Amino acid sequence: MFQISESAARLIKKMTVRNGVPDGGLRIGIKAGGCSGLSYTFAWEAAPRDTDYVFDGPEGAKVFVERRSYEFLKGTTLDYDTSLVSKGFIFNNPNAKSSCGCGTSFSV
Repeated sequence: MFQISESAARLIKKMTVRNGVPDGGLRIGIKAGGCSGLSYTFAWEAAPRDTDYVFDGPEGAKVFVERRSYEFLKGTTLDYDTSLVSKGFIFNNPNAKSSCGCGTSFSV
């Protein structure tokens, strides 16, 4: 399971339109690197690949995750912080044993 909060969904819908893929979604992946060992990757895409998991959120937002990355993302809730101090996606990832201060990398 992968969940998308309402604030993350609003941003995903806004950005898919802005990036010219209004019926598309946000691709989230995991790659080796970052200060904690693994880091999140993002891309705006028009459609999922045949082997992707597709998660639907509020307001018709879609997130595409490849199978290999999903193993690290199971149970995650994607949120979006809109505070004045910091803006960006927040991963509430139960698989992460630790994460860096900026929240863009983690270890398992």
